[in-house]
Amino acid sequence: MRLQLQPMQLPSTGEIASILTTLFAVCGAVIAAFWLSLVIWTFRDMRRRSRDPFAQIMAAILVAVLPFVGIFVYLILRPPETLAERYERALEEEALLQEIEERPRCPGCGRIVDPRWQICAHCEQPLQKRCVHCVELLELSWTRCPFCTAPQPMVSAEISANPAPAADEPTDVAIQS
Repeated sequence: MRLQLQPMQLPSTGEIASILTTLFAVCGAVIAAFWLSLVIWTFRDMRRRSRDPFAQIMAAILVAVLPFVGIFVYLILRPPETLAERYERALEEEALLQEIEERPRCPGCGRIVDPRWQICAHCEQPLQKRCVHCVELLELSWTRCPFCTAPQPMVSAEISANPAPAADEPTDVAIQS
């Protein structure tokens, strides 16, 4: 038995037109969906980068009117950081400034001192005193310890301005003869 080959039939012009119409419709729908998604993405991206509603709408209109060129123009002109990134950066800067400002300074010489120091290492100005009962560090002006509630003696202005020398230190007193 022999196989007989039949000649191939070409589709008619009407069939070709309907296939091309369907193909163009699908491609057009994909391109339109992509274009619409670019417009929506642009609007949302601009909303994350600016609080100005005019700028948000103008960016979306730019991409809508100039479908594929507009997105490149928008990417070149858009703000470099989002509002959230700008807020985080501002918080970091504020935290750094507070860290710098919160460092205690000596009231005598103005230099930065350690919060644990009782006197300034540079000018020997008294900075804090110890509680007479619990030995916690207290501010010089406190009259009562917040840790143990014990009353504290007041530090006079003379003592805070000129600390007394220790018992083992020699004094500069001239002996008159």
